[in-house]
Amino acid sequence: MPVLEMQGITKRFGPLLANDQIDLTVEPNEIHALLGENGAGKTTLMKILYGLYQPDAGSILIDNRPVRFRSPASAIAHGIGYVSQHFSLVPTLTVAENIVLGYEGRSLLQRREMEQIVHETAQRFGFNNIPPDALVRDLSVGQQQRVEILKALYRDCRVLILDEPTAVLTPQDAANLFETLLDLRARHLSVIMITHKLEEVMAISQQVTVLRHGRVVGRRRTSETNPTDLANLMVGRSTAAVTRKANHQASTASALNVRDLWLQDRRGVALLRGVSLTVNQGEIVGVAGVAGNGQSELVGVLSGMIAPDRGTVEVRGNALKLGDPRAFNRARVGRIPEDRLKGVVSDLTVAQNLALEQMEDFSRAGHVDYKRIEQHAERLIREFQIKARPGDRARTLSGGNIQKIILARALARDPVVVIAAQPTRGLDIGATEYVHQKLLEQKERGAGVLLVSEDLDELLMLSDRIVVMFKGEITGRLDATTATPETIGLLMAGGQQDRQANAISAQPLSGRDHAGLPT
Repeated sequence: MPVLEMQGITKRFGPLLANDQIDLTVEPNEIHALLGENGAGKTTLMKILYGLYQPDAGSILIDNRPVRFRSPASAIAHGIGYVSQHFSLVPTLTVAENIVLGYEGRSLLQRREMEQIVHETAQRFGFNNIPPDALVRDLSVGQQQRVEILKALYRDCRVLILDEPTAVLTPQDAANLFETLLDLRARHLSVIMITHKLEEVMAISQQVTVLRHGRVVGRRRTSETNPTDLANLMVGRSTAAVTRKANHQASTASALNVRDLWLQDRRGVALLRGVSLTVNQGEIVGVAGVAGNGQSELVGVLSGMIAPDRGTVEVRGNALKLGDPRAFNRARVGRIPEDRLKGVVSDLTVAQNLALEQMEDFSRAGHVDYKRIEQHAERLIREFQIKARPGDRARTLSGGNIQKIILARALARDPVVVIAAQPTRGLDIGATEYVHQKLLEQKERGAGVLLVSEDLDELLMLSDRIVVMFKGEITGRLDATTATPETIGLLMAGGQQDRQANAISAQPLSGRDHAGLPT
């Protein structure tokens, strides 16, 4: 008997049909993958299952008995747990306090009693490396996710929903998560995993349901399908491989020079330690590293948002005023932030967001030319295939379309340098393919691209050279055509690179051919 059935689920938001007669069946002890492009209706369906939305039509059955969840509390009471991409933890509280928060019962628990209960729950499910008394703000992203999962298990979860669970994880944390899920499955837990990553589906799931435009377009046993079949179902067409041109040659002239960047936080802890690198014109340099090793701070400095304690940044030989975003904007540095939601103003329209960084081009004598802003938006919407109208609020768009707004704003002015931080995090196959192609186009027209990513496949596919960061400094420099995930992973963990190889690969590539690699 299925542990969960959703039958004929339909949900509208005004004229938008988000879920159209969706059926979903989850068996006991099963990891069920829910696939689909951004905007396909996956998250809406799961929010209905968790009681955050009410369906307009359809029914939900638990153990073959109909239920109706009017709130998350009702769903939790029936054994449904939910872990979203953006964790709902209180950073200043301990692990134990976060786990019991809102579920303490009628009497308040004493701290020691609370920590003991959480410790026993963690031991029961094999979560041995989560100290109950640790502050959440001091935990890694992977540990915080395990706290979210443990919180659901503490509430007697039987069906665990994970929304893009590896979107913010390093490869090591993702591997640990999969081990955890397989162990939980062996302990009679069912999991629904929303993901875009086909290799994850093939590695861990038993069943797959594919959504497109709010409808189910395919159901497969994982053992009876393959990534190509699933990708075609997701996008409704054959996916094309993004390849680098074999005859492309990088210039010997630099686009970006970074020299001896040092940065400390308020406590005096070094976040950047003498970081130096060069990106030539017509070249992509990748930056690899486990999250929290200085990549975000480096991006902040190279976006003009952070002033380092010392160091210099030059764009085509011209030194920039550090900590001044306008100076970087005037130098034509295109910026793609790692958190797309912070790259737009959600209450502003698409047209306004597209014009944000160049308002001086749309104003004269203090008066804004709104007609030109709308015409500008219409052109970029067509050019960058944004599924929106100029007057739509940014908050109403899917993640993929928000990322296209940021891409359009960063690339429309033909930047000489592009700083791309996690540009495909959480994006589906089609959107990822699109972003990769746009970055390669920038390289081919002569821009220098600094690509900061935790996706090693992405770095190896797009980069000409790769630098690795560990504890705020560059610990390795590799030729991407000969680098391997194992070599990069060793450096990411603080391993040492062969000095001679490091000296050779530290030199910018010039006049070399690079064969294209498939997505």
